[in-house]
This record gives sequence, structure tokens and C-alpha cells, in this order.
Amino acid sequence: MSTASVPAIQAQKLFIAGEWRDGAGGKTFNTINPATDEVIATIASAEKEDVDAAVAAARQAFDERGSAWNKMSAADRGRLLWKMADLIEKNIDEFARLETLDNGKPIFESRYVDMPMVVEVFQYYAGWATKILGETIPAKGNYFNYTLREPVGVVAAITPWNFPLLLASWKIAPALAAGNTVIHKPASLTPLTALKLASIAQEAGVPPGVFNVITGKGATVGDALVEHTGVDKIAFTGSTEVGREVMRKAAGTVKRVSLELGGKSPNIVFADADLDAAARGAYLGIFYGKGEVCAAGSRLFVEESVHDQLMEKLIARTKKLQPADPLDPKTRLGALVSEGQLNSVLRYIESGKNEGGHLVTGGERAQVNGKGSFLQPTIFDRVLPDMTIAREEIFGPVLATLSFKDVNDGLRQANETMYGLAAAVWTRDIKKAHRAARELKAGTVWINTYNVYDPSMPFGGYKQSGFGRELGMQALDLYTQTKSVWVDLNE
Repeated sequence: MSTASVPAIQAQKLFIAGEWRDGAGGKTFNTINPATDEVIATIASAEKEDVDAAVAAARQAFDERGSAWNKMSAADRGRLLWKMADLIEKNIDEFARLETLDNGKPIFESRYVDMPMVVEVFQYYAGWATKILGETIPAKGNYFNYTLREPVGVVAAITPWNFPLLLASWKIAPALAAGNTVIHKPASLTPLTALKLASIAQEAGVPPGVFNVITGKGATVGDALVEHTGVDKIAFTGSTEVGREVMRKAAGTVKRVSLELGGKSPNIVFADADLDAAARGAYLGIFYGKGEVCAAGSRLFVEESVHDQLMEKLIARTKKLQPADPLDPKTRLGALVSEGQLNSVLRYIESGKNEGGHLVTGGERAQVNGKGSFLQPTIFDRVLPDMTIAREEIFGPVLATLSFKDVNDGLRQANETMYGLAAAVWTRDIKKAHRAARELKAGTVWINTYNVYDPSMPFGGYKQSGFGRELGMQALDLYTQTKSVWVDLNE
């Protein structure tokens, strides 16, 4: 199916307490296809009253003694999550299509990368539901001591537009597995798959109020959730700037917060690397997902002695990549998520040129059939560490290439950033690889690969890339709390 033949999607409502409803104020907004600039659907825009209703529904489902969620065993929660996984897989083509229409990413990525991992994430945490355990502890004295690991309560998941359903699943699945109730606030640019997930939850038999989806502006819905006294935990993925605001506003109620924020990840190619593999890795690291990836390898560091060889391979590969219709299965570079995001990236490109970066390919807006927020894949070379494009997160298909002299110089430059989400090294020297993995200040380090993920491997940031770990068993720490119990056995 081409973008030109996409059928209309009916208006979308809020999902609160197991019911579909209009927003309290009756307001709506449009979600736009960034590949065609056309309206995909009209979406209900929530007000503070809707946030209150969602929190009340989630609170009741969690607190009410004898409620369907309160009585449900861990094994039954696991089965429910597995059923959701099965239904997502059954509807995977529709989910992928909605994701591509809303976000502009190639259908190849949506259908064969993002959505399959969503299924895996729900399956993975379905298995964890029965394995969240307390401990018995040999404390001193004649006591029986044990711990209970309990759910936190009402969780607000606030998610971004770059991987709309995938990053939502990283929060929703472990939160539900641990016994929490969830209110999901998706990005207003990409709400469609979140609302489809709500229909899947309803079909799977998730009790009313356990999973809610409210759409609308971040300044209205997001802020109300962060400040709400009835919300126990905020799980946020987004920019570092907004993450700081989330922390400030959550402080008023001292609620738990986990943040997965921005990145300016270094991708380091040493002279002893397999240069063909490294060129492929550099290409994938910045152009997968249109570069709208928090862990994108947006700073490429190349050892001086192999700089020219590596760049020749990378530029040749990049020049073959052309933006095209995201719904074409052959497309590998889609549209940026919005006109606003495209303009932001174009401003960074102008900054790179004005500050002396050497633009070696791309740098211009592109159009497909005369429409859309498309951008040519862009590479700057001979970038200096103090240039804006080397310091700030661009969130687009724009690569800044820097040189280094030796291992010490490369690792030093790589760590000179406020971010610390991910990094990669390319080398045939195993000692050098492990040394780099230890010295790089990043939550994920890839060695001779890039952009690989698995539900079992924790993911999160150092420094101003945030805190808390999603995925893996570590994610369960975000959604549980420990209670210590003392039993007096003295006669």
C-alpha cells in the first residue's frame, strides 16, 4: 500500500476506566502524516478533569479491596500479558501501518523491528509476573524477618514520538507485571498505536481502570500527571530539558521518577577495526530511525590514520540512501516526524556550516511526490568538539565526524559531553574493547555492533541522559517497592 491510498481513520477518543469517551472540554487535535502533510485522524484532547478521572479509575482499580485487579494472582497477570502479546502479534500489520503513518518511519522498521520487539517485551514480562520475590533475612535476635516486594501503585507512563509503541511497552509491560495500574500519555504527534493498544487491552480482558490512555498536550496532560497527588510513579522518556522539568514538578509530591533522556552518543572507530563493518555500523547508528533515536551514534570518532578510508566507505554508502514513501517496503529512510522537527534539524545543519563544519553529503530538504517532511541523509566531517552539532542532540539524520590521535584521546573526547546514554567501539583488539567499555561513561556500550536491543538487557543513561534502567529484570525495580516485616518469636 502506498501513502497515497491510505484510508481514513475514525476519530479517536480517550480510554478511561475501560470505556472510550470524549475529552471533558470536547476539544480535539489532528494527527498528521509527515510523509504527505495530510490529516490521519482527529484525536480527543484531554483536560485536567480527564486526568483526574483517569487517576481516580487507576487508583480505584489498584486500591479497592476485592477488585478484579487486586484479587488477580501473579500467574493470571502473566497470562493476561501473554494474551496481550498474542493479540499484538495477531494485529501486527495494522500496528506497523499506524506507526508508519503517524511517525513517518519506514514500514520495514515498524513491521520487522519495532512491533516484533513490542511482542517480545510483553512476553518477557509475562514470564516475570510470577518471579517477583521477597526474601527471608537472618537479622539478629529472636525474630522472623522477611521482605515483601509490592507494586508502587498508580504509574503514569509519558512516552515520546520516535518509537511510540515500543518505548511505551518498555514501561507498560513491567508495570502491569508487577501489579501496578497504568495511565499512558503518548506523544501528541504519534497517539495512534497507543490507542490501538488500549483496544487490545480491552479485548484481552484487562480490568477497567488498570490501563488507561489519555491524549493531549504535554503542558496540560503531562504536567497534571506529574503533579497529581494520586500518581505514585512517573516513567518518562523524552528530552533532557523536559526531564528536568518533570523532576522539579514531581518534587512537590515526592513521587518516584525514572527518566530516559537525550543522548549524543559516541561511535568510536579505532585504526585496527574492520573498516567495512565499522562503516556499516556508523551508517546504521545515525540513519536508522531517521536519526530520531535517543541512542543514535551522532558523534563519529575516527582514528586519524584511517579517517580517509573510513569516510570514503561511509559516504559512498550514504549517497545511495534516498528518502522515499514510508509505506513502500523497500524504503529505508522515511519522513521526519513533523515539519517542526524538520525545521529544527535544518537549523542545526546551518549552524554546522556556519561554524566551519565540512558538509560532505546531504544537508538539504527533500520531497517525495512534492510533499512531506523529508531530509537528505547528512554527514559533516572535520567537526570540532566545541561546535554546536558536536554538543547538542539534533535528533535527525545528521552525523558529526571528529578525529582522534590515540586511545586515550578518543575516550577522552567521547566522554566530554553532558550525556551518557550509549556508545560504541570498533576494534579487533579485545583488551582495547574491554578497556573502552569500562571507561566510557554510558549506560550501554556496543562492541563491533550498533543499535541492538533485547528485552532481557537493561537500558538507561548516565549523567544527564537520565536514571533508572528499563528492560531486563532491573526494570522491575522501577515498579516495585520493598516492605520489611519483623515477627517477634520471643516467648
